[in-house]
Amino acid sequence: MAQFGKSSSKKGKPSYGYAIIGMALVLFLFGIVGWFFLNLRKTGDYFKENIQVHTYLNRDASKKRIDSLVKYIETLPYTNKVEYVTKEKAIEKWNTENDTTWKMFLKNNPLPESVDFYVKANYVEEDSLNLLSNQLQAAYPGVISEFQFPTETVAKVSNYVKTGGIIFLFAAVILTILVVFSIDNTIRLAMYSNRFLIKTMQMVGATRGFIAKPINQRAVINGLISSFIAIIAVWASVLLIESFLPDFKLLHDNSGLAYLFLIIIILGILISLASTYRSVIKYLKMKLDDLY
Repeated sequence: MAQFGKSSSKKGKPSYGYAIIGMALVLFLFGIVGWFFLNLRKTGDYFKENIQVHTYLNRDASKKRIDSLVKYIETLPYTNKVEYVTKEKAIEKWNTENDTTWKMFLKNNPLPESVDFYVKANYVEEDSLNLLSNQLQAAYPGVISEFQFPTETVAKVSNYVKTGGIIFLFAAVILTILVVFSIDNTIRLAMYSNRFLIKTMQMVGATRGFIAKPINQRAVINGLISSFIAIIAVWASVLLIESFLPDFKLLHDNSGLAYLFLIIIILGILISLASTYRSVIKYLKMKLDDLY
């Protein structure tokens, strides 16, 4: 019996190696798709947070009221880079971005003063910006002449992010199902080579818990090893892509990658453990003749 068990154990060891590599490859694919999803979200956020909002001021608004408006906008939790643009700054920006032929026809500066700022990505929606406009108009009546943002650009970026998010969410669900089935099949093949060892332990009186415990522990270790291999491969791929395509560095999100790596570890452990336990119970319930 002891010799038979050793033989079965030796035969099972190589298959654990293949199972670990197989799981790592599948988890790596999952990680790469997850990273692209993170980049899609960050791309949308990047474009949204570079859409400037203009709050044009009435010509007769007092300096005190304007300063109060600037401070008020700065205290809002979703605004960034608030700038009070005087008539002089406005004309400097215009001359930098356009030609100066207007000087031939106009003597006075026609551009109004404004408070320009950017809004955090979650608030760059037409409804949210309209609410902000109403809020500022109500708080500072007579100070603001016009609240302006590129409506068409906001709508296009929002649709792009939502459509891309839905596509990637659907792809992530399909991929997760494929990951589960692929890892499950890989582990079942690995456990198949250990079926006689499992049955032998049962025949000599070992309880189900005694048999399953070391195998489940091994499954957790295998899941961790596969996850770490996949994480290292994903991290190396990200660094490689960013070295060849520097624009991706602008989208680099360490916190997002940390969550992605945590998901990879959880998936690797849970799927490995569940598939292993299911295989052990299956072989324990089978008759000896059915194992051949």
